[in-house]
Amino acid sequence: MTPSRDQQRTRTAATTWELIHAERAALADDLAALGEGWWTTPSLCAGLSVREVLAHLTAGASLNPVRWMAGVIRWRFDFDRMVAMRLAEQLGADAAETLARFRGVVTSTVKAPIPVEAVLGEVIVHGEDIRRPLGIRREYPIGALTGLAEYYQGTDMVVLAQGRIGGLRLAAVDGPFATGSGALVSGPTLALVMAMTGRETYCDELSGEGVAILRDRCRTPVK
Repeated sequence: MTPSRDQQRTRTAATTWELIHAERAALADDLAALGEGWWTTPSLCAGLSVREVLAHLTAGASLNPVRWMAGVIRWRFDFDRMVAMRLAEQLGADAAETLARFRGVVTSTVKAPIPVEAVLGEVIVHGEDIRRPLGIRREYPIGALTGLAEYYQGTDMVVLAQGRIGGLRLAAVDGPFATGSGALVSGPTLALVMAMTGRETYCDELSGEGVAILRDRCRTPVK
């Protein structure tokens, strides 16, 4: 019997949650031996340290739709302020507590009213926001990266991505991801994902006549 569309969506969501939990666990393990002085390292998120980005991930895994809406109302639709306050709630007294709180949500399936693919994007993209400044490299499953790239190429929900790559042709050199038409941007799938979400430094790993355009768009958010 062929699975129904609802059954297929349920299976896809379950698989995505498995990837999310695996990526959270890997990030926690990567940071376990991090010395105290490294936690204040600036992340790729402007104005945030790697410790603060980790607290942001914890907050996201602790925020169900009811709490999310309560925050929206409390902070009068000021989403930046809401995110900052939720981050502060999860920061803890020191880096050890920040990491412990993150470990506590590794297997959480709690999320705001966003697609589960966006949650995977949060942990991979913010994981890189943390790892790259610390010199930590991770080999992500190419299937997870490909699925994430395919998600981002079709949406501007949560982060601007679709608008950022308009008029460009993206092609991965290490996997099957390809999208768009126009000036070519090619490179590793991870670098494409990170550039799609506005991380300019990953443009250094890309090639093609469209890279300069994408780099400029990383500097200037697309409306």
